[in-house]
Amino acid sequence: MPKLLSDRGPEHQPISWTVRGPDGWTVLKRVATVLALGILVPPLIIGVAALSGIGHRWVDILAQFPAPALILTAIFVVLLAVLRLRLAAGAGGAVILVLAAALWPQAMADRGTPKPGAPVLTLYSANLLVTNTNVAAVKASVEAANPDIVILIEAPLVVSEHANDLFPQYPHRLRSPWPGFGAGTSGNMILSRWPLTPGNLRAPGLSYALAKVETPLGPLNVVGVHMTRPWPFQFQWGQLTQAMTLNTLVKKLDGPVIVAGDFNSVSSARVGKQIQSDIGLKANPGWPGTWPSAAPAVFGFTIDQVYRTPDLAVVGRKIGKRTGSDHRPVITRLTLAEPRSAP
Repeated sequence: MPKLLSDRGPEHQPISWTVRGPDGWTVLKRVATVLALGILVPPLIIGVAALSGIGHRWVDILAQFPAPALILTAIFVVLLAVLRLRLAAGAGGAVILVLAAALWPQAMADRGTPKPGAPVLTLYSANLLVTNTNVAAVKASVEAANPDIVILIEAPLVVSEHANDLFPQYPHRLRSPWPGFGAGTSGNMILSRWPLTPGNLRAPGLSYALAKVETPLGPLNVVGVHMTRPWPFQFQWGQLTQAMTLNTLVKKLDGPVIVAGDFNSVSSARVGKQIQSDIGLKANPGWPGTWPSAAPAVFGFTIDQVYRTPDLAVVGRKIGKRTGSDHRPVITRLTLAEPRSAP
């Protein structure tokens, strides 16, 4: 009786042409990895744009985002690591390095070398927002910082009208109307513990306040500035032309200069670079961010800047208490800088 096929040895069995594919979990991980790599492309573009140094408006608008992109990417990479998507997590780590390099110039700006024994003064600068009527929050924020000089950008009329009650510790005050909202609505203010002399220089097209303050460091030029928003929110050359006007203004001042306010740009983007290269001002460290105040500061954009001449050094910088504005205040401690020897 002939043997059945099943009874024959393995050498007589028919060849199977079926190839076993990956299981469902493996397929899912591959799809998730591809999606994750796609999600990492936008933050990589932001980092490359910020590092490129290209001043074109399309690149400049991306160069504003390294800080929030870095934090969000770091959170995303942690999630990828938890899910054991190793390839995507490794790629995310590389993107984090690119973003960290892009953020470095603004977060770790040169503070200068403080001159031993020189007095230290505290500067408070904030955009209060023209529609902000929370004067109690403004008063509490300034009092908590206990500064020597206060710069208020976009200060509502209610603040200037009640300045005696809100800021009795700063008897020396200057208010410069902000042309964007009219003289009777808002203005830029400088308040000081020490006597100040209002500046009489003109800078058409730039919203600013200017005063020379008699400080323990000596006469100090204080400029409060509010620049327009960047393209595409405002016309393309707005910030650039205002930076040129600021250049003309600062070059006419003698002695140390502080320029603080709402620049609507991070210090490492094209306007910040223009201010530093053309005017010769130094950018103060600029992280955590100042806008928007509704988000945690680590996710924010540092568009509220403090620039200084090289004869001043930064001792400390932190974010102040909320004022009811969409911007956070910046508290900066400054002193004289040790002169640097020529190379």
